Amino acid sequence: MEDVLTENPPPSRFFEEELNNFVPPPESLPSPFIVFSNPKSELPLRPYLLIVAISSPSLYIFHNLPSKTLLGSLIMPEVPFSGNTVEPSLEDKSCNIYLLSSNDDKNSILLVSVQLPVSPERSNLVSRLLIGQDIIPERVIILDSIQSRNFRGKLSQDETLAAKLETSAEKKAATHLVNLDYFPSGSVIDGLSASLLSRCQLKNIRGTLVISWPEFGPSVIRFVGALLKNIVPSLDVASLNKDLEKNSSRTGLKKDAWFDSDLYT
Repeated sequence: MEDVLTENPPPSRFFEEELNNFVPPPESLPSPFIVFSNPKSELPLRPYLLIVAISSPSLYIFHNLPSKTLLGSLIMPEVPFSGNTVEPSLEDKSCNIYLLSSNDDKNSILLVSVQLPVSPERSNLVSRLLIGQDIIPERVIILDSIQSRNFRGKLSQDETLAAKLETSAEKKAATHLVNLDYFPSGSVIDGLSASLLSRCQLKNIRGTLVISWPEFGPSVIRFVGALLKNIVPSLDVASLNKDLEKNSSRTGLKKDAWFDSDLYT
């Protein structure tokens, strides 16, 4: 006699795609948006250079720059504000947009600190807001970290590495802001940084993605600081050496800490 509890069930009379018709579709998330400090700001903003910080070293440098003005923030509706401080902090889950102080409006520089988690499904929406919609830059520099799982080869925590990827418009240019070797073939770049570079390519904007290793630490912070100083000579990075050894090893610089949010628990 067959055991009805252990025997395989009879085949369904429905195809698998038909069974999905009985499952209600998931509710769509509201789109991200940018809130500017001055509601009367003339949009789109047209900076000479847009620098987007995603890696922990670049976020640390941007946070400690004295000569910057908060212009606005990119809001992700799914990321809660709980735990954020009134004043900008490395512990906040935020995405702030700053204007680097300059006397020349034609050569204005915008800085974007991405301190919140952006899922792959939302990367394209965020990229459109930062490049080509509310902000139309002439040139773009994206700063991210090499992910060991996506790198073809061995990575040592004691070794500082950096490489770049460029859009076609940047490769054809006579001069380059970043003089680094190209990211080795066989390795993979994904997430928001890849989406931002693709957006630059689509809009024919001169864009460069700089990826560095290790993900955090004093050595890579100094390296990224020197790189930014070469790109923007007026940048004040000398003050970053103060208490660098103490601050760079704390969780405020560790990118994984920002993924510990209500959305992903």
